[in-house]
Amino acid sequence: MPRIDRISVRTLAFLLLRAGFAAAAAWVGAAWAALPIEHWTTSSGARVFFMRADAIPMLDLNIDFDAGARFDPRGREGLAALTNSMLARGGDGLDETAIAEGFASVGAQRSGGAGDDRASMGLRTLTSEPEMGQAVALLARVLARPAFPSAVLAREKERTVQAIREAETKPETIARWTFDALMYGGHPYGAHASAESIAAIGRDDLAAFHRRYYSASRAVVSMIGAVSRERAQAIAEQLTRDLPAGEAASPPPAVEPLARAVERRIANPASQSHILIGQPAIARGDPDFFPLFVGNYVLGGGGFVSRLYSEVREKRGLAYSVYSYFAPLLQPGPFAIGLQTRKDQTDVALGVVRETLARFLSEGPSAEELQAAKSNLVGGFALRIDSNRKILDNLAVIGFYRLPLDYLDRWTDRVEAVTLEDVRAAFARHIHPDAMVTVVVGAGPVPEKAAAGAPGEGAAR
Repeated sequence: MPRIDRISVRTLAFLLLRAGFAAAAAWVGAAWAALPIEHWTTSSGARVFFMRADAIPMLDLNIDFDAGARFDPRGREGLAALTNSMLARGGDGLDETAIAEGFASVGAQRSGGAGDDRASMGLRTLTSEPEMGQAVALLARVLARPAFPSAVLAREKERTVQAIREAETKPETIARWTFDALMYGGHPYGAHASAESIAAIGRDDLAAFHRRYYSASRAVVSMIGAVSRERAQAIAEQLTRDLPAGEAASPPPAVEPLARAVERRIANPASQSHILIGQPAIARGDPDFFPLFVGNYVLGGGGFVSRLYSEVREKRGLAYSVYSYFAPLLQPGPFAIGLQTRKDQTDVALGVVRETLARFLSEGPSAEELQAAKSNLVGGFALRIDSNRKILDNLAVIGFYRLPLDYLDRWTDRVEAVTLEDVRAAFARHIHPDAMVTVVVGAGPVPEKAAAGAPGEGAAR
């Protein structure tokens, strides 16, 4: 068999997928995924994860900081996101226009954002010089010496407040924020920015947050592109050497499991009820991830072929779509089931969802369902790594959450190895229907109640 190099592998996978040869494309994608991930630590203490890919003359990089929303102080929720968005609004003698034009002039694209665990800054640039050198140098300046200009901050705060006020009118946002608050209570994962918390944030808050959390020791640099290991090392050093000293990383507070079920209904003029059901379930790196992941494909993650879809949509026509997912974080992230249904069908739909979940927990998937799920997941693996951007996202997750370097190499094997007993046991350990949060926005008015019928004041912790 002829050797397939890195360029032809990517091209062949793309062509096979376009032609519809999913099985062959999956094999090629798996072979491409076996490209080695190189890992080292910079002189300033940042961890680096690099994959060389010469198919196109581009470099994609991401730098993640342990600086997510879980570090937002009480009363200043939204600080992590606002700090991240302000990094490129001026600094080191440059205003926001000069920074934007600096990236645009060399054809580079900058990105950023902050989630619960991490805050990120990304860059896509040509590997030609001087373009790449200029783009990396500008990103390094943005990261190390932001100015947080007061006039721009005032504008961005007003923009954020208006976005929050608009979001607060949407039933899906009300459902999500209520769901998080009931699941996590006083834990940072349950908090969300408000107009009041954004208004309370000042320039000094941003500067202090940056000094404290945007340090090299809290950074993970991920790179994929047509550059040598030596050039990648120089880029990582350049991006991290001038960052603030910061403070040592600390683990997030523990998420306490829910002690009982809680249901909250919020009246809303929307034509449908927006429903979320779930609980904190799994952290990144948990050995039960693959059994839960494969099992959830059968339950509600497999779209048209899932049990929830069959019971709720196909058999009864109660919802256009219904889904379930696991979202691992540093501490247990949520397991959630979501759907929308007509207000007068809310209780019927809830009953069907709960019955379907209970039956799945009791019986698990059938042998046929499990095999079909594994075949679909393995067959679709190529689509998870069919671009540098997707591989970069995987590298960032591997690096930030300290997953094994062979995570991508072993992904399909780990899926294939899942057994019926693995699924049943994993769901039994992590999913507890008697301690779930249910949020309904739309149908009402119905007073908040706990599962046993007693008044509920929120999630028990």
